Amino acid sequence: MAGCHVSPVIFRTLDIMKLQRLAPPENLSRMNTLRIGDRPLWFRPFTIVKVGEQNFGSGLVKDDTLAEKKRELYQAVEGINRGIFGLPSARKFEIESLVQQLESQNPTPEPTLELDKVAGCWRLVYSTITILGSKRTKLGLRDFISLDEFFQTIDIAKSKAVNVVEFSAKGLSLLSGQLSIEASFKIASATRVDINFESSTIIPDQLMHVFRKNYNLLLGIFNPEGWLEITYVDDTMRIGRDNKGNIFVLEKIEDRSRNPQG
Repeated sequence: MAGCHVSPVIFRTLDIMKLQRLAPPENLSRMNTLRIGDRPLWFRPFTIVKVGEQNFGSGLVKDDTLAEKKRELYQAVEGINRGIFGLPSARKFEIESLVQQLESQNPTPEPTLELDKVAGCWRLVYSTITILGSKRTKLGLRDFISLDEFFQTIDIAKSKAVNVVEFSAKGLSLLSGQLSIEASFKIASATRVDINFESSTIIPDQLMHVFRKNYNLLLGIFNPEGWLEITYVDDTMRIGRDNKGNIFVLEKIEDRSRNPQG
């Protein structure tokens, strides 16, 4: 639309010139008695103050920039399984550079004062949590069990959060199940919440049998206890950093409470 834009200053100048040409003297005799240097009222200089015009324009630019950076981030995390099994260093650098750029333009600088933006259901799209080497082998996450989606539901009225990690086990007739971790949180500052682990469950029982021997290992990876700094949040995206040095990028989705497995 840049080619169609005409500066509002031009229109204001033209309007002023028209007024100056069209405005007739109300009292011609008054003009004859003016002292040298006096001007009729319609020729006296005045100042036009443009209120909020610059801020409005910069706001649009900022919104466009945020939208573009979010698109770039979504493209960068596509096809990486949230980064849970590691990434090439160049890809990791690209993603985290985009994360930092978004954080520097956070439209909600005090998110715990606007928890309505944090509430609801979120899907994890990227995290620096990794399951590598012997951990991945012990948990059967190479061939036998697949990691599916990661979800988080936040209930601000109850100060509760539920994290859900979905699995599918190929050797159990494509059995699907999930690990659910419930936690409570309390506001620690304008940007930070303290998180306390409360309980965890795995369903169905067949999946619990698979993980029973290494359940503490599994829980240790996904246990959210500690603190979380909310470094970016808007209506569709949230970024956070925890006390373990992890980064989380989530996108907002429709409420899954009626269909927790779907």
